[in-house]
Amino acid sequence: MHLLDAMQVFLRVAELGSFTRAAETLGRPKASVSLAVQRLEAELGTRLLHRTTRRVGLTRDGEMLARRAHDLLGDLDELRDLFRADARGLRGRLRVGMSTRFAERTVLPRLHDFLAAHPDLELELSTTDRFVDLVAEGFDCVVRGGTPTDSRLVARPLGTYALGNFASPAYLARHGIPRTPADLAGHVLVRYANPLGSDDGFDYVEDGRVRRVPMRSRVSVDGAAAYDAACIAGLGLIQTPRMSVAPQLAAGTLVEVLPEYVPPPLRIALLYPHRRHLSPRVRAFADWLEGLLREAHDLQPARPMAGAPSAAT
Repeated sequence: MHLLDAMQVFLRVAELGSFTRAAETLGRPKASVSLAVQRLEAELGTRLLHRTTRRVGLTRDGEMLARRAHDLLGDLDELRDLFRADARGLRGRLRVGMSTRFAERTVLPRLHDFLAAHPDLELELSTTDRFVDLVAEGFDCVVRGGTPTDSRLVARPLGTYALGNFASPAYLARHGIPRTPADLAGHVLVRYANPLGSDDGFDYVEDGRVRRVPMRSRVSVDGAAAYDAACIAGLGLIQTPRMSVAPQLAAGTLVEVLPEYVPPPLRIALLYPHRRHLSPRVRAFADWLEGLLREAHDLQPARPMAGAPSAAT
């Protein structure tokens, strides 16, 4: 088992980029952590880490091992959990990714309930709006909007958010209020850089079909906060979940436009790597999150996602 222990130590050093920080989080002496990595390198016959006075980085072999070791240790934890009859017996680390806004507004205020139900479980929450590679970056699961296309992933639908069209009063004062999609010729969009697809146009549903009006964009952003801020600053129209801009609508810094021409609902799903067995830790988090979202009045029931594998339960 010393090899598995050394892999766990190596992964923590790789994730934190520091022997000192890894030792602190593992509750071990720094010398013990350094020795474990040295023994692992000797066992494998290769150098895994670049060591400098400021930073510890992965070599190419280290990057390869980090990916494989994370999967290996994850499979071992799943094997242990597979035979635990009591869900409260879940233990180990669960690495989850989600957008910053979703974490701050939806998950973090209620996360204590989940942690209290699983006292031996350690949650590592990564909050970012960028696209992450679950397999390469070692995530157990991520929460994302849109329709995933990665065949390595399983999507468990959680529900859909109703979208709307919004602009600032200052923008509308300069450009006028559009009444129909034909009026959009004189308007611009704030573009949200989305790895799942382009949003260079104004989308809306009419007669059961999704239609698109091509539009100019003079500003492109890659984060939800910047997307809202650009709209408030009068830089263009945005299409986003109503719940996301509820405070701005209440304050009058944003107003809804073209309410009869809204985009199709945004699908929200929990994505995880395709494996034979769904990890009990991921299943427990998915069940809790689905129940949490069910309480949100603006979240519609989940439906199967076209083009994505069905989530195993």
